[in-house]
Amino acid sequence: MTFDAETIYAELRPHFQARVRRDESLARHCTFGVGGPADIWVSVDTSRELIDLVRLCIERQCPLLLVGNGTNILYADPGVRGIVGRITLTSYTIEDHGDGTALLLAEAGVSWPRLLNELAALGWGGLEFGPGIPGTLGGGVISNAGAHNSDLGEVLEWIEVLDARSASVPGNGVTVPLLRRYLHDELDLSYRHSRFRSNRRVGFDARGYPIVPSRGLIEPGEIIVQLAIQLHREDPEKLRTIIEEHKQHRKRTQPPQKSAGSVFKNPPGDYAGRLIDQAGMKGTTHGKAQISKRHANFIVNLGGASAADVVALIVAARNRVHERFGVDLELEVELRGEWGNS
Repeated sequence: MTFDAETIYAELRPHFQARVRRDESLARHCTFGVGGPADIWVSVDTSRELIDLVRLCIERQCPLLLVGNGTNILYADPGVRGIVGRITLTSYTIEDHGDGTALLLAEAGVSWPRLLNELAALGWGGLEFGPGIPGTLGGGVISNAGAHNSDLGEVLEWIEVLDARSASVPGNGVTVPLLRRYLHDELDLSYRHSRFRSNRRVGFDARGYPIVPSRGLIEPGEIIVQLAIQLHREDPEKLRTIIEEHKQHRKRTQPPQKSAGSVFKNPPGDYAGRLIDQAGMKGTTHGKAQISKRHANFIVNLGGASAADVVALIVAARNRVHERFGVDLELEVELRGEWGNS
């Protein structure tokens, strides 16, 4: 079945209205500030909308890519075919256990910065390590986001996902996505890794060029909808001080230009930024992109960079580190869209 963008847009417009757009520039929706158009862009505000959109895409065989704040994504210059849906489910509740602990029940689209400030004012600790994490809680599960020697996995109790994996299996016909709960120990959480990272990992060929994973009809196949996070009582002033110290550390150590944060995972026992710096790559530019002069594991958009510029620097840095130190750096940023074979 051929994807007919105009027909699908006309069907979505009455419900989503201004939240659905045609040929939307993805550069507006990622922190790199690069990327071509999405055939259809839509903001999804409720779990009911999410389920209905996934069902529609399964029935019509429309490619659907679901994303968060775009803080860890590099969109291709030709853009993304099909529908790109931003998950903007942002409500949360706190179940106070009355013993100095609580359970935070949060939807996947809740942003870290907003949440931390609100929790601090209420005197709830547990996530104060992450004011420099610009993404959503749902995205944080994918990479087990962390900072300052702590990560989300330390306080995560369970998550709920919308499981649409069977939609990408040929011959299954129309399938209904299912809500599924995973407990902490089922998530395979480790440094910048979770069970959801396995099929999204970008490999590299013999020349050092990225090999982008094949895309399913519904991507990702398991869509994080809700999280349960353990909280504990803490002095609000102490929390605000910790959060402010972490913010200032980020300002001192990370570049101010548009970027997607750390490009590569730190290899065991070392730091990707140190290796890239020692390989002589800090400050290297390609087009309007640059390996940051402040932190070599950041690639920044100097203004008007293309996705191809960024990838050229990824390849150059990875290959140089391999040549100099024999270390194969693993990409932390996700590549999405029409990247072709190279």
